[in-house]
Amino acid sequence: MLKSSSIIILAAAAGVLALAGAAQAAVTVVGGGMAKQCSAAALGGESDSRFQDVCTLALDTEPLTVRDRAGTYVNRGVLKLRRKDFGGAQFDFNRAIETKPDLGEAYVNRGAAAVGARRYSEGLADLNRAIDLGIEEPEKAYYNRALAHEGLDDMKSAYFDYQKALELKPEWEQPRKELARFTVERR
Repeated sequence: MLKSSSIIILAAAAGVLALAGAAQAAVTVVGGGMAKQCSAAALGGESDSRFQDVCTLALDTEPLTVRDRAGTYVNRGVLKLRRKDFGGAQFDFNRAIETKPDLGEAYVNRGAAAVGARRYSEGLADLNRAIDLGIEEPEKAYYNRALAHEGLDDMKSAYFDYQKALELKPEWEQPRKELARFTVERR
């Protein structure tokens, strides 16, 4: 096996910042009502602000379990993240973490928001925490962590995280596209 110091990894410049936050992890909310509608919107890829209003009404009016309340904050944050409202999204992810500190999806998304706002080190810490906690879609954490590494000019770590994301979800095209930009040289 080659020593890691004998591998040089280079990446062609790309729109890393344009891709930041591309992988969001929504939370399935059990039950009915507006919290479930909010969950369906986040899981379904919606970004329209009217769905955010549904999430807000759910948080303000519905009796929710601790997990569903935290999940609704995550889902509302995901809707904001899709519109590149990084500050608003971070607020919701912080509330989710305050409500349920062991909800990994809140850390994945807060990390994605930080990466989108070019706060790569901050994002990296949250993405590492999400991976440690365990999440339903770990490939999203690895993909976003690759973006953070790339933002910090750590191409080797970015490469390996894109690889891990693809390994976890082989049909996902985005990590495959990112990996195509890399050249690996063994010395």
